[in-house]
Amino acid sequence: MDKELQQIPCTEDEWRKIAKDFEVSWKYPHCVGACDGKHIVIQNPKNSGSNFFNYKGTFSIVLMAIADANYCFTYADIGCQSRISDGGVFRETTFYKKRSKNNLGLPPHEPLPGSNKLSPYVLVADDAFPLQIHIMKPFPGYHEKGSCKRHYNYRLSRARRVVENAFGLLASVFRVFRRPKMLNVENAEIITTACIYLHNFLRKSTTSKALYSPQGTFDTDTRDGNIIPGSWRSITQDDIGMKNLKRGRARRSTLEAKEVRDEFMRYFTSDEGHVPWQDHY
Repeated sequence: MDKELQQIPCTEDEWRKIAKDFEVSWKYPHCVGACDGKHIVIQNPKNSGSNFFNYKGTFSIVLMAIADANYCFTYADIGCQSRISDGGVFRETTFYKKRSKNNLGLPPHEPLPGSNKLSPYVLVADDAFPLQIHIMKPFPGYHEKGSCKRHYNYRLSRARRVVENAFGLLASVFRVFRRPKMLNVENAEIITTACIYLHNFLRKSTTSKALYSPQGTFDTDTRDGNIIPGSWRSITQDDIGMKNLKRGRARRSTLEAKEVRDEFMRYFTSDEGHVPWQDHY
């Protein structure tokens, strides 16, 4: 079994469909996926030295994935060695290499709603990832309630939660992720890949979707901006088989990447892009 899942779009219209879903469901336009990664804890592989030793002091393989607006994985890379820095794992994926060469077939830069300035289609991510033209992450540090940067961080976090919730559902249903896998690397990769394929099948099937992820499974927002935790959080809170990536070290981002983020921030605080509940956050 291939250790890589690729269900990414092949045409600009398919990318725009994902972006439209994010805009409608999560109020984040031009978003083509939410990106995150996990350490899948395994037993110490034989003769591996420190190749699979991670910052948590355990051995693991890395699962890097991108989710769409409906909690399905469109891309996953399984098995990267933990000795590679968390920030460097994504750069090792086929997805990143294709994006770097402009081979993903993304739509050209287009204006955000109500704007005349061209903006790229982007992934949303957390601080484990670098800020780049096609990867948006939060502004670092604390920001006062009501500030533009706080509003931006809230809107990005809200869109990014789809991949967090997808991982949470995966871990809560497939109990193999509850504890370290007593398997060799190859078998751990095969099982992880199979679970991701099953997750997508169950989410997309009209007969199994409600059983696999009933109402209340995922985080939801109230009208005043509060978050009601999804049921998966109480199920997985003591799990030790799947760990978060380490927060990346601050890197100097390009001016162009910062300008892209600033354009999204302007949109989220404009009459066109503002949503009432962000004022409560």
